Amino acid sequence: MTDSNTPRSGGLSRRNAIGLGLGALAAATGGLANFGLASDAHAQAEKSDDGGMAVDVKTENIMGEPNAPVTIIEYSSMTCPHCATYHRDTMPGLTEKYIKTGKVRYVIREFPLDRIAFAAAALARCAGPEKYFPFITALYKQQDTWARGPGSPVPRLFKMAKQAGFSEESFNSCMRNKEVVSHIEKSLENGKTRYNVRSTPTLFVNGKKLEKGNSLGEIEKAMAPYLGG
Repeated sequence: MTDSNTPRSGGLSRRNAIGLGLGALAAATGGLANFGLASDAHAQAEKSDDGGMAVDVKTENIMGEPNAPVTIIEYSSMTCPHCATYHRDTMPGLTEKYIKTGKVRYVIREFPLDRIAFAAAALARCAGPEKYFPFITALYKQQDTWARGPGSPVPRLFKMAKQAGFSEESFNSCMRNKEVVSHIEKSLENGKTRYNVRSTPTLFVNGKKLEKGNSLGEIEKAMAPYLGG
């Protein structure tokens, strides 16, 4: 069963995102003519089997071999403690055994459960393709430090952003780009309406939702038919 951290509202409008005092969202360094996180090699590659989930190699957050036999799509929220546990306990093994060896193409899609998660997801996008996954890992590893506590989360989130190379100017710029806001809103809405995502983390293996948990063992069982196992 998927860990159950469910959205606390029916959706996150652009106005709600701004209401936290974090503003709309933009690129970190020099703006983003194309804010997609796939590399040029990914953008030119044929897609592997995504189970009809329409992975967009130009705008998705992608790690691994573009033509891997397995595509795993993760819907996650940066403030979700279950997501942090998954990234701490499961992702290292999955990365070493399957992503780095060319067997899995891994995609993260934003499914923010609250406005702080929304802002953190935007910063990860603004960090750029080379820093995206390391920044996600750092955010989950230090989730208790920045996501929770008294007062405004902005200073704590900025402290994390500085570790990824953000300046105050680029951080503020990232908090104002409506295009990135729109992309995250679309990811959230598509997850809910097209793929029936109701909690985080929710994983799909070649388009099939994992229903019995997100442990490495359960993922391996779901991958086995595609890996000859």
